[in-house]
Amino acid sequence: MIPLFLDCDPGIDDALALGWLLCQDDVEILGLAASGGNVSTAQVVANTLGWLQLAGRGDLPVHPGAEHPLAGVSEYAEETHGDTGVGYAQLPGGGLGTDGLSANDLSADDLSAALAWVRAAHARPGELVGVLVGPATNLALALELEPRLPQLLKRLFIMGGAFNYRGNTRPTTEWNVSYDPEAAKVVLDAFGEATHLPVIGPLEATEAVALTPQRLEHMLAGPTDPRWSAWLTQLAEALRFYFEFHESDGHGYLAHVHDPYVTAAAVLWARSQYESSSPTDEADADSSAHRTHGIIPWAQKTEMAAVDVELTGTLTRGETVADWLGRWGRAPNAEIIRSLDAEAFLDHLTNTLRKGPV
Repeated sequence: MIPLFLDCDPGIDDALALGWLLCQDDVEILGLAASGGNVSTAQVVANTLGWLQLAGRGDLPVHPGAEHPLAGVSEYAEETHGDTGVGYAQLPGGGLGTDGLSANDLSADDLSAALAWVRAAHARPGELVGVLVGPATNLALALELEPRLPQLLKRLFIMGGAFNYRGNTRPTTEWNVSYDPEAAKVVLDAFGEATHLPVIGPLEATEAVALTPQRLEHMLAGPTDPRWSAWLTQLAEALRFYFEFHESDGHGYLAHVHDPYVTAAAVLWARSQYESSSPTDEADADSSAHRTHGIIPWAQKTEMAAVDVELTGTLTRGETVADWLGRWGRAPNAEIIRSLDAEAFLDHLTNTLRKGPV
């Protein structure tokens, strides 16, 4: 089993990432951190619980995260994900109750997201795979509690940043980093000391993962389990909003789904570390991921670089900067995915969600 901790802010592509994870029978989800980013922390918690309840996975712990960035004020992305962060989907309980808390049948864990990161790392030292597909606030706070996290994790995978590429928030910034630049810098600075440098899936790579209505229709036609079929039906409603947003933003009637790629790459990379001589295991492997030892799945090109985050620029606050030429004289602190085989991954994502949980 691959122990994994997911820090997310659902969010529509976060929901896709969660759905993909629920279909993996060899992944032990030690915790889900849910905090503000795409929408408020309370709404993100409600959304995460709602998706889990719909899937029948109320056994998974959901940990409320930070309500605001380390500095500054919260800015949400309702125009991208809808007022409740799930587009047109209708989740169990209807989201938030009149008291501002989750109104579905599940409840969040009392342990904060920052503490949950630390507990999970100590529970499986050297084994835990961390996946960060929301703002870095919780992980930055966890590093204050346990500075040894970079050594305790097997590897950290991050969806975030835009390197020499236009942004999706401000002209040069990606949403997750832009929401809390200080936290992103804390994490990147700390994890430069990790045994395996963190992997970053930035916009210039993940925007290639464009889900179309045709792929969605193929996905919806697959499941025979009524519960999973209901889950996919609501996912389709969420994605309908996402398609409309991307069309209004000039991309066409499709959806860039960043988070499931980074999540899947993390899991398949971890699998590749457990080399097996079993012919059965080899036959069951997903060949689309090119699981060569040490290579990030589906990545066509990666580069090591020293990475930093701009905190003071009046036009560029939140921009991620990579020193490709080594001008800073710093050691690399991240492995950055530069390009990927998006079609192969989309085939994998579509087939996985079409089949549903084992």
